[in-house]
Amino acid sequence: MRERTEGPFRLSTIVSKPLRADARRNREKVLAAAAAAFAEAGLDAQIEDIARRASVGVGTVYRHFPTKEALVAALAEAHFEQLADIVEAATHEDDHWQAFSRALWRCAETTAGDVALCEIIGGHPSAVQAAATGQQRLQAAVATLIDGARAQGTMREDAGVRDVQTIMCGFGHVAGAQRAGGPQDWRRYLTIALDGLRAR
Repeated sequence: MRERTEGPFRLSTIVSKPLRADARRNREKVLAAAAAAFAEAGLDAQIEDIARRASVGVGTVYRHFPTKEALVAALAEAHFEQLADIVEAATHEDDHWQAFSRALWRCAETTAGDVALCEIIGGHPSAVQAAATGQQRLQAAVATLIDGARAQGTMREDAGVRDVQTIMCGFGHVAGAQRAGGPQDWRRYLTIALDGLRAR
């Protein structure tokens, strides 16, 4: 197995031969257990708890994910792939502003209930960067919707993908603080942020 370094992460590249069926099942169990553990406890979730939830040994977790950061990166990649699916589906709609707005709301609703994902989006840029494939797909789909809405005159002319990234980074902070019991309201935040992108 070859390895590469990306930011602070040391991630394993794809092995030269496919995983055996039992190894593949264990990896899927670990990812599902990690998703549940991180959703509840955030990035403070422990590998021991993840192994227990997956009904595997701690060594099995580390065989598939050499570090906790690698596991976080794998979950981030899966999440951004899911968000990319949502936004890509929206690019086929005729009203690009409505499609853009609905897609961002769906992405936010998909993320808001997960402590770890809010932490990753709000303040864990290395994990976001490690999710390269999902990020590229997501950015391309967002750019398509922005270009379409600008062409239809429904989005401000200076809007761009970086604005959406900034909005979603702020959303991660707001949603995370709201889950922690703070007075923030991520729905109000997103409503105001989207209104700022509308053409006047």
